[in-house]
Amino acid sequence: MTIPHIGVVADEPWLKIGAREFRSRILVGIEQYDSVPLVRDVLNAAGADVFITTVDPDNRRSSLLLMDLADELPLDDFTWIGTTSFARTKESALRSARILRDSLGIEILKLDVRGDDNTPDNAGTVEAARELRAEGMELLPFILPDLATARALEEAGCAALRVMASPVASGRGIANPAAIRELIEQIGIPVVVEGGIGSARHVAEAMELGASATLVNTALIRAESPLLMAAAMRQAALAGLLSYESGPMPEVAAAV
Repeated sequence: MTIPHIGVVADEPWLKIGAREFRSRILVGIEQYDSVPLVRDVLNAAGADVFITTVDPDNRRSSLLLMDLADELPLDDFTWIGTTSFARTKESALRSARILRDSLGIEILKLDVRGDDNTPDNAGTVEAARELRAEGMELLPFILPDLATARALEEAGCAALRVMASPVASGRGIANPAAIRELIEQIGIPVVVEGGIGSARHVAEAMELGASATLVNTALIRAESPLLMAAAMRQAALAGLLSYESGPMPEVAAAV
């Protein structure tokens, strides 16, 4: 017997930007990889339909060359988005965004403006977002869970928000689920949970809060088997999504 609704929920896009559709509930950051075959296999195991590329205008880190990735990956099968994840100032983020746009034609940006402590600079992110939106870029900015900041970015026309669950690369999971749940309920654009997502359980929890997707990076590259972890997170995202869509039991809803 086929259970109705599962296929529909699993396959429907959670974000549309022009003709581009985002369906995978797992986004994979690849900034830490130095193996092209591993990137290929992890993206496949996660069912990812987005390819994230970046530059480091301050030359603090290197990343895999696109020409090497193109030999192993059918890059045209992915929606390409850029990221400013190496940026530690608003100016560096703006410079990264413009390099990605001008050199690669990137129009969708995973906007990061982080301080020296590697946490989002909410005020700097809002300022950068307003500038880049004025230039026509579509944005998915990364913020600490703050409702006023989220509303400012929604009003600026951002396509989606990315909200930090706990410190990046910490593996601690979702530190303040109530704050993220409130933000998701109050904001009219999709919310991606990332930062500190260290296990499939964390992915499921994020989706049960109502997140549209999760973004993972360190948990995959540090796993003994990145491919198994990617596959586990893919299944956890679906399980969490279906759990959220099923609705809470009345007594649970009353207790929240």
